[in-house]
Amino acid sequence: MSLHAKTVFTTGEAAKICKVSQQTIIRCFDNGSLNGFRVPGSRFRRIPRDELYAFMRENKIPTDALESGNRKVLIVDDDEALVDLLVDAFSRDGRFDVKSANNGFGAGMLVKEFRPDLVVLDVMLPDINGKEVCTRIRSDDSLEAVKIICISGMVEQDKISELTQAGANDFMHKPFTVDRLLDRACDLMEMERAMDSPN
Repeated sequence: MSLHAKTVFTTGEAAKICKVSQQTIIRCFDNGSLNGFRVPGSRFRRIPRDELYAFMRENKIPTDALESGNRKVLIVDDDEALVDLLVDAFSRDGRFDVKSANNGFGAGMLVKEFRPDLVVLDVMLPDINGKEVCTRIRSDDSLEAVKIICISGMVEQDKISELTQAGANDFMHKPFTVDRLLDRACDLMEMERAMDSPN
């Protein structure tokens, strides 16, 4: 069952939807700023959908994650043909809202506005390199839930470990198949892979 079809959430699910840590949700629940209830006879907290919606509105957290249930993917590459291919593949899956940027500056702006769940990031951008983009995303606490897959034709192992240290979750060598990228994206976001989904 997808998150957006549910009417009651666990603190972990609420944290995912709000893109904050579970501790933050628990703290807000315990101090009364997020209303919910405890499961009788246990310590588990549950948050009804309308209460979570009200909490998100009050704290200016974008509510579209609760409304559409789609995961947001930002694709950053200066190769327009590749961007078109990837945007098309993610859009066809039906579970993603997709935006793209063709340089690091555009990526930085969109990450803050669009608040993606996943960034597919080319390492060799015309203005700033992908490692710098990773570092900037990771330096913003409100983006801690964002997953980053770096893509590049370069193969030096030390460069790949630098990217991982800068905050990349995964790395794929170009050329790669779109299906493989989709699988890796679904794995990172803890979703079912596309070919396993019923639609």
